[in-house]
Amino acid sequence: MLKLADRLEVMRSLEIFPKSSRDNKVLETLMLYIPLAHQLGLYNIKREMEDIYFRYTEPVEYRAITNKLKATERDRERLMMDFIQPLKQELSEEGIKYKLKVRTKAAYSIWMKMQKQKVPFEGVFDVFAIRFIIDCEQDPKVEKDLCWKVFSYVTKEYEQDTTRLRDWITNPKPNGYESLHITVKNKRGAYIEVQIRTRRMDDEAENGQASHWAYKGVKHEEQLDKWLKSVRYALEHPSQGGQEDLPQPPSREIFVFTPTGELRILSAGATVLDFAFDIHTGLGVRCTGGKVNGKAVSIREKLKTGDVVEIMSGKNQKPSPDWLNFVVTSKARSRIKKELDEEEYKKAAQGRELLGRRLKNWKLEFPDDMVSEFLKKRKIPTQNSFYAAISDYVIDVNEVKTFIQDHDKMAALAVDAAKEAEAARIEARSEEWENRQGSDDILVLNAKDLKNLDYKMAKCCHPVFGDDVFGFVTRTEGIKIHRISCPNASRLISAYPYRIQKVRWAETPSGGSFQSSIKVVAGIEPSVIGDITAVVSSFKASLRTFNVTENHRGGTYEINMRISVPSNMELDKIISRIKVLPHVTKISRQ
Repeated sequence: MLKLADRLEVMRSLEIFPKSSRDNKVLETLMLYIPLAHQLGLYNIKREMEDIYFRYTEPVEYRAITNKLKATERDRERLMMDFIQPLKQELSEEGIKYKLKVRTKAAYSIWMKMQKQKVPFEGVFDVFAIRFIIDCEQDPKVEKDLCWKVFSYVTKEYEQDTTRLRDWITNPKPNGYESLHITVKNKRGAYIEVQIRTRRMDDEAENGQASHWAYKGVKHEEQLDKWLKSVRYALEHPSQGGQEDLPQPPSREIFVFTPTGELRILSAGATVLDFAFDIHTGLGVRCTGGKVNGKAVSIREKLKTGDVVEIMSGKNQKPSPDWLNFVVTSKARSRIKKELDEEEYKKAAQGRELLGRRLKNWKLEFPDDMVSEFLKKRKIPTQNSFYAAISDYVIDVNEVKTFIQDHDKMAALAVDAAKEAEAARIEARSEEWENRQGSDDILVLNAKDLKNLDYKMAKCCHPVFGDDVFGFVTRTEGIKIHRISCPNASRLISAYPYRIQKVRWAETPSGGSFQSSIKVVAGIEPSVIGDITAVVSSFKASLRTFNVTENHRGGTYEINMRISVPSNMELDKIISRIKVLPHVTKISRQ
């Protein structure tokens, strides 16, 4: 618990750490601390750490989602009030006692669902969910009948999406979870997820076998589950004490002895080989077997508490990759990998030299990015493994030659495929504000109307025709149009909601152009600048400014340019084409 609290404080103060340290801490939080907080049921801590991780790793997507949540908050409140109003009287007349819970998904959860389902923000139907918790006696038949009765009233009033019905009352999940999940559409066309369950079902979902890790399908042990549940209870009820009655966590260690009586503590499942490495890494490397309680055994023999172990070794013994399949201690695994890597490194040096000579004779180049493609194609884990395979003649150097010669053709095909995929994504993009519900007027944007000065494009984010945008009514300059992912959007939406104007673009651009700023990071190569300007000139765009800064320490160009384009579709094409240029490492829209 102290470590979780400490890590939360670290995540809240990420900006004080150097970049390399921040990257490590963010990855540790995702892989270790967030799952731990989830298993203990500390959802507020888990949710905050996930959102900080999301804000740091995907800042543009984070701003876009959080700003959309803020901008639609009043719509969701009105949606909830409108939803329950026509149902109140009928449920009351039936004598059904219930309470409502309302839940809005966190930004990170919404983003994960968008990635998994490949849908925009508006395609996530359970951003907003309403839960009926019915108060009734704990009789299975009564509970089931009441849940279906509430279901009938909801579906009678609202149009049901039958493809999203989840009946976990008739057929509960293996972990015991019971609930009815449906998605309905109101008269305005807005989708709402509705969950229907009884008080007993809700308690089981929140605190019983259907909660936490079991709900998510994570394997668990009865003793560990019991202990974690008791810890959570103690945290939620600190005034009741009882800490001395908490069950102890299951043991993960064994206690074994050397022939001289020295105690060694190892992980459960440790073998004779693990014991040898625990004594000394040099002894582990030469280990050939051992004696357990006086009986000769192999290096694979698993130990148990109380065993007396003696190690046997040989000068000619060398580690084998097979050893990694049965050792369990980190000390043994790390030293075995080191020994194997050193042997592989020697062979890799020989293979690298051999391939280098052949490439020189062929007058061909084999850069690192092309090496990575070859490794991926052949499913080779590392470059050292690749060069070692060449040294052992497992891979024929002529195969590499053929791959290099075919690469240009393959690269061209990959560029075409990327362009087609990007075009499909652009065509499928829906305009976010078009589907928003409310009584406010919608301002329709047209490129030609810019001359009337009724509205202006904000210079802080440079919106382009087709972007997700909103309007902000200024005091002296009319309406300013901002991108929904603008760095200033969150502050404007939160502080001045009454000055926010819903806007959407006209069906097609009617002439005119928009300026947009792009930042490109690329390797210091003479051809890079010419390649980038050539890409811009090949589309319906014009270059307005172009500044290049050399980062000698990083060995890169930092290029900032402003281009004029008719729409975001043309801008996306330019960005996609520059992204696949040789030596370009990063491109972003400012």
